[in-house]
Amino acid sequence: MGAVRAGLRDPNAAVREGCCRLLDHLVDTESMSALIAMVGDPDARVRIAVFHALACDRCKGDTCAPGADRVLDPALHHLASDPDRHVRAMAAELVGKFAHFEVRAVAALRASRAGDPSPAVRKKAGWFIPGGTIYERTRPSATG
Repeated sequence: MGAVRAGLRDPNAAVREGCCRLLDHLVDTESMSALIAMVGDPDARVRIAVFHALACDRCKGDTCAPGADRVLDPALHHLASDPDRHVRAMAAELVGKFAHFEVRAVAALRASRAGDPSPAVRKKAGWFIPGGTIYERTRPSATG
């Protein structure tokens, strides 16, 4: 894990991306802060890998999934203003994880649904707002 964390600082973007992909499956609480810091990487492929790793519970379960307090603000920023449409799409997935209990998440997804220049990002944002397929499928039960 030390080598993977060190690879996040490699000058080669492909190495940084690969390390983010590894952390998607292997991330531990010790590595989470380093992974979150990568959302500002200058290479879009790295940012895509970071947002996937932060949003995807399938690969790692909820054992160390970061909370809204750690990842929502950077995800909102990238959803609204990242120059790369693929990064915005992955940011929408991370923002969508918090749509059931964060009004800022729903507002940002609605704004993206209405105004993102990419039809793919608009479509994905729509999945995570009330009435959207993923939002409805993941709605918490009323019984708690």
